[in-house]
Amino acid sequence: MLDSDLAELYGVETKRLNEQVRRNLARFPADFMFQLTEAEKLEVVANCDHLVKLKFSPYLPSAFTEHGALMPANVLNSERAAQTSVMVVRAFVRLRQILTSNAKLARKLDAMEKKYDRQFKVVFDAIRQLMSPPAAPKREIGFHVKYDDDKPKAKKH
Repeated sequence: MLDSDLAELYGVETKRLNEQVRRNLARFPADFMFQLTEAEKLEVVANCDHLVKLKFSPYLPSAFTEHGALMPANVLNSERAAQTSVMVVRAFVRLRQILTSNAKLARKLDAMEKKYDRQFKVVFDAIRQLMSPPAAPKREIGFHVKYDDDKPKAKKH
């Protein structure tokens, strides 16, 4: 999670969050928080529309891990910070449950596939395909020639 998103959750300005982090660096070791490189910053800005304001910022944003996202509650000392830390814990617990259930489902499918004949391979492949996220559709660019009654016609897509 980036510092700007975390600051919004905790109800403070990004500047204030980063100020408190700097004052309490012992609470934010490298496995809790790290600073993005310029290349990572540009990639994040390109992939996340809500972070477009970071594009022209002279500062590199900080990224917080699961444990780092909880630590601001200890340095901000507000009622909102306490409530937000509970919300963050619940969100990560739910995320872990979702990931675990998908892993369990994948193991069960593997076991069933080994147990049953090859005739069900198509079914198992289809289920695995449904479990993976859909690929973004590719848009065709350019002109394509379509032949209809021996008369070429250009068709733009």
